[in-house]
Amino acid sequence: MLPQDPTAPQDSLHRLIHHACVDSTNEQALLAVAAGTARHGDVHLADEQTAGRGRLGRTWASPAGAGLYASLVLMPAAPAPPPETLTAAAGLAIVGAVTELGVQGAQLRWPNDVLVAGAKLAGILVETRGLDPAAPHFVLGIGLNLLQRELPAEFLRGRIVTNLELLRGVAPREEVLGCLLKHLDRRLDQAREDAAALARDFVACAGLADAPVCIQYGITTATGILRELNWEEGLLLEDASGESQRIPLPFVHAVDPLG
Repeated sequence: MLPQDPTAPQDSLHRLIHHACVDSTNEQALLAVAAGTARHGDVHLADEQTAGRGRLGRTWASPAGAGLYASLVLMPAAPAPPPETLTAAAGLAIVGAVTELGVQGAQLRWPNDVLVAGAKLAGILVETRGLDPAAPHFVLGIGLNLLQRELPAEFLRGRIVTNLELLRGVAPREEVLGCLLKHLDRRLDQAREDAAALARDFVACAGLADAPVCIQYGITTATGILRELNWEEGLLLEDASGESQRIPLPFVHAVDPLG
């Protein structure tokens, strides 16, 4: 777990805030931060979300009892970590947790999806609002399909989904959450203590290490061999002529394997 700001409210590592039905666990967590009632390590958990959200303004379908909808409050000491490290830590934690629970073949898709056999099992959304560099805060949202078998067409957009029940049988939500938080704490520690190793693990889990890729950034597309992910310097891409270029992470929309 990231070390918290010593001025932030302190208590046990994780305080669970349960919601029956809310707009979004991320929204509730952000509101708690704004109100000054949030604690580092708080977990907002909902049975149902009416306005769950994902990356690029997408909607996350969140029917009652069909998924794990959770948001973790992080109030780390300054300076703030790159938010990309939090997304990577969460993705690797989900893969580690579902693997421990018996799922085989889970992997990452850049930057924030967990797939099994090409079908989406989980997604991640890291947000902050009015970030103060002297007192940073983040909300790390996770949506994990437990029982969803069918989703409305407007949610799918050509994608296929899977769920934990299909992959390994029924698992109580509390068991899944406990396993996930264990892996998440470990990966967040890694993000702080050895960000380079986290980057290598993320690239490997996404099947992108020294692999031919297509990178979409800004309004540009580039292809080549992905040689490195560096949280500060960006992606190192080697083209067919052997020339290398750095692509800053904030401009990257997608990194897809070729072949």
